[in-house]
Amino acid sequence: MRIGRYSSIFGIVTLLWAGLTPAWGVSKEIVQLQTQVQALQDQMAQMKQSFDERMGVMQHLVEQSTDNVNKVAASIANLQNTLQKQQADQGSHVDQLSGQIQALNDTLDELKARLAKVSKQLEDMQSAQQSLAAQQAQQQAQAQAPPPDVLYNNALRDFNAGKNDLATQEFNDYIKFYPNTDLAGNSYFYLADMEYRQGNFQKAVKDYDQVIQNFPTGNKAPSAQLKKGLALLELGQTEDGVAELRHVIQRYPRSSEALQAKERLRKMGVSTTGTTAKKAPQ
Repeated sequence: MRIGRYSSIFGIVTLLWAGLTPAWGVSKEIVQLQTQVQALQDQMAQMKQSFDERMGVMQHLVEQSTDNVNKVAASIANLQNTLQKQQADQGSHVDQLSGQIQALNDTLDELKARLAKVSKQLEDMQSAQQSLAAQQAQQQAQAQAPPPDVLYNNALRDFNAGKNDLATQEFNDYIKFYPNTDLAGNSYFYLADMEYRQGNFQKAVKDYDQVIQNFPTGNKAPSAQLKKGLALLELGQTEDGVAELRHVIQRYPRSSEALQAKERLRKMGVSTTGTTAKKAPQ
């Protein structure tokens, strides 16, 4: 703005000078005016030079700033590339670690499976060893035990003599040493009979059941079922007791035990057939 104003003034003065010179000639005022004009021109030239210098400085500063901005932008771009590369490397490293962890888990599962298999084999070996030890102990006990007929006859003799404690021990020994013989069923029967006489009807029912279930073809099976029914009646389990007596009649219809069962049902006023303990018609 200032430079434009000075240029306008300079133009006006120049016109005045050009117009006045022919009319009045050179005078002292004109000389002074020329001097002032020259001074203005010099001042304007200095101002233009100063302005150009400042513009050059500013342009240099702008160029420097532009260079700095470009450098900063390049640095940011490099930093972003570096970060992206690091993230990619880290992602690859994480994937690698995940693969290693999965492999370790698979190995651990395989080891667990092998350990379970080994544990099962060990349990089977221990079970077999225990079974073998039990068999050996039983064989040793049988080797030390009296012969089966001697042991049974002694127990039966003491039973008939009323020596219940001694007979109980001997019958239990027979069952322990010779559990799979027919006389083992007889031993259970006599143990149940002693329990029945002592009023231990619950234990008697269990031992009669041993005869019925494990020795159904033995010679004591009919008596065991009859006595079980009577023991149940003594326990107040009337319906179950009646059912057992009816089973005796159905299974062993020609036996003396069947006759006893019918007689007991008759005294109770209960029919010999049916599924419930209904009284027989009068």
